[in-house]
Order: sequence, then structure tokens, then C-alpha cells
Amino acid sequence: ENAWRWMIGVEAIPALIFSIVILFVPKSPRWLLTKGKREEAIAILKKIDAEVDAISIMEEIELQKLSNKENIFLKKYKVTLLLVFFIAFFNQFSGINAILYYAPRIFEEAGLGRSSALLSTIGIGVINLIFTLIGMWMIDRLGRKYLMYIGSIGYIASLSLVAISFYLEWGGIAVPSFLFLFIASHAIGQGTVIWVFIAEVFPTHLRASGQAFGSTVHWVLAALIPSFIPALFSSVGAEVVFALFAGMMVVQLMWVYFKMPETKGLSLEEISEKLIK
Repeated sequence: ENAWRWMIGVEAIPALIFSIVILFVPKSPRWLLTKGKREEAIAILKKIDAEVDAISIMEEIELQKLSNKENIFLKKYKVTLLLVFFIAFFNQFSGINAILYYAPRIFEEAGLGRSSALLSTIGIGVINLIFTLIGMWMIDRLGRKYLMYIGSIGYIASLSLVAISFYLEWGGIAVPSFLFLFIASHAIGQGTVIWVFIAEVFPTHLRASGQAFGSTVHWVLAALIPSFIPALFSSVGAEVVFALFAGMMVVQLMWVYFKMPETKGLSLEEISEKLIK
């Protein structure tokens, strides 16, 4: 009866490991430069990449320094702001957090017993971990847009199949299998790309504000959308909800193709120069 306490408490172990490991993460060279610690910034750049021309990069960063009175809502940052808004918007309108939060209920709706539903939820976590690591390995090799294409197509296929499964009342492992495909598509696409992309597109002096904006959009929607899931399942049915998510991912695919820039292989300064109008 107290199993849920163990499920929550065991998370202290990775949290402790993270707290220890974070002590060995170097400070950002760009942040050090804002504090006047130029030599330390150059040393860290060389540690990250021994072949990099650290002096030239420092000069490039210093040239891009702008007034601290600027904010992310200025007209010249409109494109960047919209990019950050929409990648966070589409992330949640894939239904990812709604599915993660209500996975046991979704599996039960699909005909699995309670214990099988909980076991399948563990499978979601394992798939998420494995494909996130694959996405991390691929993101600088294939690029952000390429991973978003893979993820979007996987989203559309998996969500459509889940909707069809509920509509035709397919039993057994149909829904869990398609949801595993959905989780893999998310982990290798949006799940890997969103936080890298949001961190790249704003200039250094506005990066903190830009990331805060993107995170706020993401987590506000992550609270709102799942809140409606129980009511929507009861009123319109799971098949309609998953069909809606699939439709939103078609829109995401179009947005990636027409609007999302590729940032692979560009320095943060080059990305800012490319986006600022």
C-alpha cells in the first residue's frame, strides 16, 4: 500500500548523483566573459575543443556585446521569439506530457489490466531513456531539423495508429506498441531538440530571458493540456483526442519545413546574426 512512496523516494538517487556530477561541469565561457574573466574563459574553450581558435571566438563574442537595456520582445528579435514559442507550443500539442501523466489510464482504456498498465508505463520510461541517448548522439551529426523531421513523421504515424486502435477497439498490445513508437519519436526528435534549440537562438546577453520564456510556454502548456485529458476522454473519446494530436503534428511538420532554421555547425554568434532582423 505504500509502494508510491518508494516510487517517489527512489528518485533521490539520480538527484544525488546529478548534484555531485554538476560540481565538475565548467562555467560557460560566455558567462565568464561577462564577469571579466577572459583568461579563464579561453582556458575552458580550449579544454572543450583543443583545436578551436579561442582568441578569435572571444573577440567575436565581445564584438556582439549589446546594451543590457535590450529585451527579448524588441521587434528585431520577433523571429527568434516566435521560433522559441512554436517549438515549445508544438512540443506540448504532441500530447507528450498528457500521455506521460495518464499512461496507466490510457493503457487501461485500451483494455489492459491495472498491473499490466503500470508495467507498460515502465516500458515508456525505458524507451524514453534509450531514444533520448540516441537523439543526443545524432543531433550534431544530422542536425536539428533532420531530427525534427524524424520525430514529426513518427508522431503522425504513431498518434494516428493509436487513434485508429481506439476507434476500431483493437485490444492486446496494439495501443502500448504504438505509444512506445510515439515515445521513441518524441525522444529522438522534440525531446532532444527543444532544449538545445531554445538555448542556441538568442544572443548571449538575452539567452537567460529567452530560455525562461521558452520554458514558461512549455510548462504552462504542460499543466493546461493534461488537465483537460480526463474530461475529453469521457466526452469525445480517446480516439478523437489522439487524432487531434496527430493533426497538430502535421502542422508541426510544415512549420519545421518552412520556418525552422538549421543551427547545426554554427556558433552561437553566427546563429544570432542569422536570425536578428
